[in-house]
Amino acid sequence: MKKIEKNKGLSKIDYGGVFDKVADLIEQARQRVAITINQEMVLLYWNIGKTIKEEIIKSDRAEYGKQIVHSLSGELTLRYGKGYSVQNLWYMIKLYETYPILQSLLGEFKGLSWTHIINLLPIKDDLKRKFYAILCEKEHWSTRTLQERISSMLYERTALSKLPEKTIEMQLKELKEKDKMTPELVFRDPYVLDFLELSDTYSEKDLEGAILNALEKFILELGKDFYFVARQKRITLDNIDYYMDLVFYHRKLRCFVVIDLKLDKFRAEYKGQMELYLRYLEKYEMDKDENPPVGLILCAEKGKEQIELLFLPKDRINVSEYLTKLPPKELFEKKLHKAILTAQISLKEGKEE
Repeated sequence: MKKIEKNKGLSKIDYGGVFDKVADLIEQARQRVAITINQEMVLLYWNIGKTIKEEIIKSDRAEYGKQIVHSLSGELTLRYGKGYSVQNLWYMIKLYETYPILQSLLGEFKGLSWTHIINLLPIKDDLKRKFYAILCEKEHWSTRTLQERISSMLYERTALSKLPEKTIEMQLKELKEKDKMTPELVFRDPYVLDFLELSDTYSEKDLEGAILNALEKFILELGKDFYFVARQKRITLDNIDYYMDLVFYHRKLRCFVVIDLKLDKFRAEYKGQMELYLRYLEKYEMDKDENPPVGLILCAEKGKEQIELLFLPKDRINVSEYLTKLPPKELFEKKLHKAILTAQISLKEGKEE
């Protein structure tokens, strides 16, 4: 049998390079096809919702509308198969009601699947829905991840949610159009660390060890673009050793992020300790094209009065609580909404002064 020889004009390196380029072309084409299919499906469902709303449910008789939708679902399912259940038709109607202007719909949900959109539609607050839609697109969340983010009230836990509406709109617009990430979008309060499964009594070492053992889940809670750098990073100043609990790097912020773990309530001296870490990194380890490092002090409790008196620079040092056990959802929701309202009132009073 005659042996088939490979093309001698291509070395192994050249061949590998050609393969990678062709593979990239295929992957890019697949992504474009998937986006096109999603957009066409969303367009179809929007038009179906519009037609049902305008042609059938324009009557004030709610029961009549329900009967029509039920009958229509049966007929469509018989002819076209799955995808036209009663529930799905109501989602299509909801899609049209929420986005009566088609272009605003296509702009907000670009690249998202119908299952993503179904999870976003029940969110009544426009800015909150936009927040999840943009992050879902930017960070390539699965439907399950999106559901988890909504359930854990990610939006309410960001510093962004506590800002004035116009500021939120501006930051979301810059994130979508310019891929610009800000500390308000990155840092959260509180952080939910229930996946660590800690016992009722634990030390800082136990907390740190649990985080490292569940590092992947911890990074998911922190958010995308965090990269682990070091644990207990030692620095020596004036012959005294200091240890940074955890050091990460954030790709979009282009800076180091130092995380200091505390089991107790926030204390004023924690600020000086964090400032020392940040200035050391800025002087000895920060590259010219990077931004100054940022600190995150994770405490069991924040200590609001001390934080207010210390005038912590929000762009440099963040203080957040962490929860090792998630409280009942209603209580958690009430607490977060209260925190948002308090922060917005404080910002308003600050401007009036």
